[in-house]
This record gives sequence, C-alpha cells and structure tokens, in this order.
Amino acid sequence: MEQISALVSAVNGVVWGPLMLVLILGTGAYLMIGLRLMPLLNIGAAFRLLMQGRKGSGDSGEISPFQALMTSLSATIGTGNIAGVATAIALGGPGALFWMWCTALVGMATKYAEAVCAVHYREKDAQGNFSGGPMYYIKNGLGPRWRWLGACFALFGAMAGFGIGNTVQANSVADAMQGAFGVPIWISAVVMFVGVASVILGGVKRVASVAGFLVPIMAVSYLAIGLVILLMNLSSLPAILALVIDSAFNGTAAVGGFAGAGIAAAIRFGVARGVFSNEAGLGSAPIAHAAAKTNNPVRQGMIAMLGTFIDTILVCSVTGFVILLSGAWQTGESGAALSTLAFESQIPGGHYIVALGLATFAFTTMLGWSYYSERCVVYFFGARGVMPFRIAWVLAIPMGAMANLGFIWLLADTLNALMAIPNLIALILLSPVVFQLTKSQLAAAKAKN
Repeated sequence: MEQISALVSAVNGVVWGPLMLVLILGTGAYLMIGLRLMPLLNIGAAFRLLMQGRKGSGDSGEISPFQALMTSLSATIGTGNIAGVATAIALGGPGALFWMWCTALVGMATKYAEAVCAVHYREKDAQGNFSGGPMYYIKNGLGPRWRWLGACFALFGAMAGFGIGNTVQANSVADAMQGAFGVPIWISAVVMFVGVASVILGGVKRVASVAGFLVPIMAVSYLAIGLVILLMNLSSLPAILALVIDSAFNGTAAVGGFAGAGIAAAIRFGVARGVFSNEAGLGSAPIAHAAAKTNNPVRQGMIAMLGTFIDTILVCSVTGFVILLSGAWQTGESGAALSTLAFESQIPGGHYIVALGLATFAFTTMLGWSYYSERCVVYFFGARGVMPFRIAWVLAIPMGAMANLGFIWLLADTLNALMAIPNLIALILLSPVVFQLTKSQLAAAKAKN
C-alpha cells in the first residue's frame, strides 16, 4: 500500500505541477482573449439571463438554466470554499487569495466555453435524457479519432466522483458534526445515506430541484454572515487588501506560527485551490449545463460562467478575508480548523457556523457530483448503468464517513487533474467553434436591438 501511495503521490506532483497550472491559466487566458473579454464585460447581463432562465425555454433539456447552474454550484460550493481557501493561505500566504482571483477571472472564460460546447454537442440517451460534457463534445466535436480522449475523461470522472464528490465529503461532514456538536460519526453516516439516496434515486430533476432550493439559501446565508464580520472590521479591509496584493508579488515572511511563503508557493496553492474550488477547466460543470432546457448554447454559457464568479470571487473571498482579518492564518493551523478558528474569533458560535456550512456544502456536493459521475458511467454503459451506479454511490457514503481517507484525498486530487487534461485539450481545439457561436449570437442580439 505504501508503494501505491508513493506512486500516486509522485503522479500528483506531476499533474498538479507547474505545467498543469500553466495549462489551466493559459487556456483560460487564451479563451478570454479570443472572446474579447466578453465574460468580464457581461457579468451583469449574465445575472439578468439567470433570472430569466428560472423556467427555461426551447424543447431540449430536462431542467431549467437556473437549475443547471444551481446543480453545478451544488458541486462546486463545497469543502474547497472553507477548507480549501484556508489551506491555500496556510501554505501559500495571503498572496494565494490574489492568485485564486486570477484563476477565477480567466476561469470564467473556461467555464463559458465548457457550457457552450456541452449544449452544442449534447446527446439524448435511450431514456430520453440529455447527456453532455467533455466526453460528448470530444466525441461529437473532434470526431472518431479523438474518442479515446473522451473515454479517458469519462473514466477519470467516474472514479474521481467517488473520492472528491462522495467519500471525502461524507468524511468532512462526519468530522465537522462530531467536532462541533458531538454527533456520533455513525449517525452522520446514516443521515447522509438516507438524505442523498432519497434525492439521487429520483434522477437529475430531483437533484436540480433540491439544489435549486438549498444552494441559494446556503450561499446567501454564508455570505451574509461573512459580510457582517467584514463590516465589523471595515477599517481594516484596506490593509488586508494591500497585504494580499503585496504577498502575491513579494511573498510572505514568517510571522507567528506561519512558516513564510514565496511567490511560487502563493501562485501554486492559489491556482490549485482555486481550481479545486470552482472546477473551471476540470470539465465537471458542463455535464450539468448540458441538461438545461435551452436551444441557445451561448446563453447557457453566460449563465454557467457565473458559477466561477459566485464560487470564488464571492464565497471564497469572504472566507479568505475573515481568515486574514482574524490573524488566525499566523497560528500554524490549516484547512477547516483554520476557518473554524477564524470565525470563532470574530463572532460567538463561529465554529457552529463553519460546521453547519461545511456540512451543507458537502451534502450538496455529493448530490451534484453524483450526477457528474453518473453521466460518465452512462457514456460507457448507457441507461442500464444508471441504477447500479446510484446504488453504489449511496453505499459508498457511510464507508467514507467512517474511514481514514488520507490516501483517498490524494487519489481523488490526482484524478481531478487527470480529468482536466483531456477537457482542456478539447477546449483549445474546439475554441474556433466557441468563438464563432459567440460572435453569431452577439451579432444577432445586436441586430434585434
């Protein structure tokens, strides 16, 4: 087992190394330039489309564009927004937050392109349900010679889901509930087993319905509490912002229990944790957007890019600022423990807020990722693979809650990177299609006005 762990660790160091980070940022920057900054210039328009898309339009798809985004956000707003941000700051210093923002801004173009391709190249399965995502836009967009690349993505996606989207989330919930409220791990395991099963056995429409209800509530509640803390420390915010920017380009000296971090560490951990949180480039979110009731790939792409904005620019920033304002980042703590310490130091009962936030975020992540991995299984086995997959998914939850998952975390993180590689290759090769569809749609909208 030690040899396997060492091998996976070595692979992880390569796939999350400098080349991967350059590929992720480079692809996003290339798409942003090719789109002439359209994602950044149309954030307001995208929010208007989101509100208009609560019911959907067109005769294709199963869920509304709004529900597609909420399903996507249910998977992306998770432990990365609490534990991931804290880990980035603990290892890369305050400057890591700046590089998370950069990753998110170019990631908006990546997420936009993913959704455009997902809707444009999606298929209908034997049960009449729509399937889409990187495996389909690779197969249908790049042709038969590239099908092996789509199969690689689907294989990595199906496997990664059981790690990052299932067992590690269940483990995080069980730990959080035991630490904050003294809830026995087995009780958390049973509650999650029943809760997730009751949702995912109903298919994507039930997942989307629950996500459409829970995600806005949990995101707004967490943001509201974080903003209250920021308002309480309003006079300190300019200094904190200056610290973030200075650390991004000059590194951070050792202070308190913090060991210090150079520029390279700030970039590495900021980008890696940013991608882990918002999933731009991984190819997971377009699987949900492919199910949207829309005949317009560009409109869905604009709605999809809001996922990255909401996840990182809003939610992750709140977590990061609270950690920096509290000074807890200098204690040597990391992960969820650091976020808990930061919130607890600012408001009474802060550890309960983090625990409940982590539990809710992780629960919805299990719902969103169940659909992602299910569609990857459908790519190989068709509709007959759906029910066996759903049963296996819910059975894995109690196992994850009660197990020691150090190796699973490492394996899941590695598989996530392996998902990104075929997806990013496809996005680069299909970028002319994305640019042309965008140009045509914007021209048509301008002519209508």
